[in-house]
Amino acid sequence: MALMATTQLLLAGAKKAIPIVLGYLPLGFAYGALASIAGISLSLIVMMSLLVFAGSAQFITVSMLAAGAGSASIVATVFLVNLRHLLMSASMATYLPQFPRRLLPLLAFWLTDENYAVACCELRESEKSHLYMLGLFGTAYGGWVAGSVLGGLLGGFFTSPSALMTMEYALYAMFIFLLVIQCTERKLLFAACVSGALSLLFYLTIPGSWYIMLAAVCTATMGVMAEKWKSSQS
Repeated sequence: MALMATTQLLLAGAKKAIPIVLGYLPLGFAYGALASIAGISLSLIVMMSLLVFAGSAQFITVSMLAAGAGSASIVATVFLVNLRHLLMSASMATYLPQFPRRLLPLLAFWLTDENYAVACCELRESEKSHLYMLGLFGTAYGGWVAGSVLGGLLGGFFTSPSALMTMEYALYAMFIFLLVIQCTERKLLFAACVSGALSLLFYLTIPGSWYIMLAAVCTATMGVMAEKWKSSQS
């Protein structure tokens, strides 16, 4: 019975990851194919997906390696691009006090923008077990690695990197879907619009890749202040 319950929880989490996997497969394929075109071996392509598991970081690494950038500049760039994970992990930590501590490093490694969006929706609705979250995060991870392997194997059939970049539509479609399913209240829709407007404003006025993190911090701060003001009025 215990094994059946464990399997059911893992499968329930995996089922929720299907929309993420549908986006990760073509995007991972594009990464693997572009890396293959750049001359990176299949073993390194797969190893990067297994050990890094960060789409933007892996695309940036491939482009910088192709341009002959040094390791220090690649590490620094990837670190800055993925600073938003500090915000996401801090936000999600409030939902996980009952989880076994030995599993938290694994969940932290598997944390991505898409996993975070789906997980937060699920955790806000009801308490979820660590097995459910392992199924969700692990399935998404497997989808990305599988896409990378296919891209690395079949990348030689593509001659133009620009043809592969058209697959980016899957990333945008996935983010739009994940945003829509979270906007269940008017205040959440308003927060999404404010965050998008601030992100665009910062993108146009501030150099570098800070605009997403700044928009998230500003919107979260305004949300906390609004909630405190609402509580003081009641």
